[in-house]
Amino acid sequence: MKQYDLIVLGGGAGGLTVAAGAASMGAKVALIEKNAQPGGDCLHYGCVPSKALIHAAKKVHQARLSAEAFDLEVTGEADLLQALKRVKAAIAHIQKHDDADRFRDMGVDVYIGRGSFQDDHHLMIEGGETIYGKRIVISTGSRPVIPPIEGLKETGYITNETIFDLTYKPKRLFVIGAGVIGLELAQAMARFGIEVTVAEASSQLLGKEDEELVPFIQSALEKELKIMLNTKVQKVGKKENGDKMILVEQDGETKEILVDDILVATGRKPNTDRIGLDHTGVKTTDSGHIQVKPTLQTDRSHIYAIGDVLQAFPFTHAAGMEGKVVVSNAVFGLRRKVDYTHVPWVIYTDPEVFHLGLTEKEAREQIGSDIQVYKVTLDEVDRFIADHETEGLVKVITDKKGKIVGAHAVGKEAGDWMQEIVFAKHHGHKIGDISHVIHPYPTHGAAVQRASDQYWRNKLFSGAIPKLMKRYIRWFR
Repeated sequence: MKQYDLIVLGGGAGGLTVAAGAASMGAKVALIEKNAQPGGDCLHYGCVPSKALIHAAKKVHQARLSAEAFDLEVTGEADLLQALKRVKAAIAHIQKHDDADRFRDMGVDVYIGRGSFQDDHHLMIEGGETIYGKRIVISTGSRPVIPPIEGLKETGYITNETIFDLTYKPKRLFVIGAGVIGLELAQAMARFGIEVTVAEASSQLLGKEDEELVPFIQSALEKELKIMLNTKVQKVGKKENGDKMILVEQDGETKEILVDDILVATGRKPNTDRIGLDHTGVKTTDSGHIQVKPTLQTDRSHIYAIGDVLQAFPFTHAAGMEGKVVVSNAVFGLRRKVDYTHVPWVIYTDPEVFHLGLTEKEAREQIGSDIQVYKVTLDEVDRFIADHETEGLVKVITDKKGKIVGAHAVGKEAGDWMQEIVFAKHHGHKIGDISHVIHPYPTHGAAVQRASDQYWRNKLFSGAIPKLMKRYIRWFR
């Protein structure tokens, strides 16, 4: 039986970070991956393919807008299948970086097949081989939640894991769930000329986002697709002509909707029910997420968990950060703690939605009313005016001393030009410090600068300071 200093179960973003980091430090490492190649959900079903599709859809959308603006003529129908070929090409290109042989060259023993615990130190790989790990990292990711809707399974549906394998272009698409995945894919599909309807059980979109930003993104999306809030899907079936029938209840009224296909985007569940955790004593929540300490150790101290199997931040960049913490702790025996305080996220709709730290509502609940809020609408920023992309908002929340506790934005490519404030918050800079940074003119980042300028405007033109300044000027003259 082969023995390892560290076994990584799952070859997604976090698992690959751990495997590469531990091997480079001299540890004897095994990586178990259920698919033919590592890469995980992000590469095969999530970040990479969805962003490739979103980018292709944006090009189609911009072509139409440009034609309208400059009296050009656009003919033909956007080819979804051609876009999906571009998606596959992007996956194939990035796959080279995550190739199993590349990790073997690093000294990692890669096992292809499902792995399951036999006890808290032994893992059996599909096919029969069992290996021993002094320490083990669980990084098995997540999969789509399929709601128990009558007739859904029999009628058929697609998810974010199968949409990129479509061999036809549906004319009408019904999306169940208006979360991040649902909205990103819904808008992309609508831009290829598909009639898209999104159903959401909640009364509002994007409940985790700052309330003031939501109307901007909702208004933008409703120009391209139909959003049904307070809507519950009751039943799904198939008509004789092949149409898929969805029976929904909205605000007490029952409606029938006919479509060609159904995209289920009602959340994700952790892949912890198929790895033999009952043989380890590792504890999970009712939803199947693994419980860990701030050091990312489970209650079995030699077993760690990262990525989507945790409930904290189900993002690739968060899994990568967790992976670095685990390398320090599992390989060197350190006690580093994971810190999500400065972890941002982006919703890649158009316009994009950026989120960092507390919303205004959360800040008032946790800090109190003594907070400061600095806001700039994008129609006040010259570059956005020049681009004719003025729909959006930047919002920065600080404590009374100017320390950043939250930052939010909705606007064209907000995920890029808001990175400056991630750095500022992470390193403890106050909002006023950004005002001193020289920003090239005209850039989109000026939106952040204008928000930070408000800090000094408030300082200099309110309270006792203006009076003192007037006295000083009179004295100086």
